Amino acid sequence: MHARRCSCHPASCPQRRYAVRTASLAVLLMCCQPAPEPGPLLFVSNEAEGTVSVVDPSAGVVTATIEVGKRPRGLGLSPDGGVLYVALGGENALGVVDVATLKLTGKLDAGSDPEAFAVHPVSGQIYVSNEDEGTATVIDPDRGGPVAVIPVGIEPEGVVVSPVGDLVLVTAEATSTVHVISVPQHEEVATLLVGARPREAVFSADGKTAYVTSEIGGEVAQLDLAAHRIVKRVKIAGDAVKPKGIALLADRGELFVTTGRGNSVVVLDAASLETLATIPVGRRVWGIGASPDERFVYTADGIDDAISVVDVRARRVVRQIPVGKRPWGIAVLPR
Repeated sequence: MHARRCSCHPASCPQRRYAVRTASLAVLLMCCQPAPEPGPLLFVSNEAEGTVSVVDPSAGVVTATIEVGKRPRGLGLSPDGGVLYVALGGENALGVVDVATLKLTGKLDAGSDPEAFAVHPVSGQIYVSNEDEGTATVIDPDRGGPVAVIPVGIEPEGVVVSPVGDLVLVTAEATSTVHVISVPQHEEVATLLVGARPREAVFSADGKTAYVTSEIGGEVAQLDLAAHRIVKRVKIAGDAVKPKGIALLADRGELFVTTGRGNSVVVLDAASLETLATIPVGRRVWGIGASPDERFVYTADGIDDAISVVDVRARRVVRQIPVGKRPWGIAVLPR
């Protein structure tokens, strides 16, 4: 059976006029829709190369490479996102990068062997762990250098500032301790014993709870910061698992933990510390960051010289992006 052909004159045919109007309306709606908002920009420190890769994870490409100095590891952004700081362990300094121009504009004295640090969300002061000296150095960027030095445990490593800026936590690897420091007094108010070789910590959104990874202990601990006590601790199962980086996705109530040579990210329920998933990623996974909308998690895969993009809902890697040599840390800049 053949389809019936319209016998109307093209100019007066109601079917054709309707089709033209429908097509025109579709084009108009497409033109009037706002352009999709750009995703975040990533900064990745390449420890063996002395550079920072600037990555557009949505496009899956490195958009720029910044020469910063010797042995870049920890990364952090100023409160307004206009400045990127880079810990340069080989120079005892923090590199200062202008985010608008992607140029290194200077270096700040950061004490001996800076590895990790955190930027205060209000004052912009920077709290740096000095592994060789057993101290945390407080740097005021406006003054151009250190304003305080705080004794902590042996081989301090991870540093994190609470969301409201009243506390700083510093992990100490050799003493297996977490040091709770008051701000602005810069006094130690508590020391908590956790699993062997604690590496990183993260605060809950309300600042009342913190979570700490322990590399040799193979565990994650949940801390009550008002009572200064450990609430829960859980061993992370798996071969060669060494918990290191940690990110809290507060809206989802989930923790994402990198496992070093375990080559995976473990997802934990933030309340119970129950394991929800184990996601294979690249080799020797180290630093971690999350997109502001909590749709993606990004990991630095040190041996692969790449970062993995993990789809949070699908629980799988959707893209691996080559960067520089031995990527270590990740900083996420919302756009």
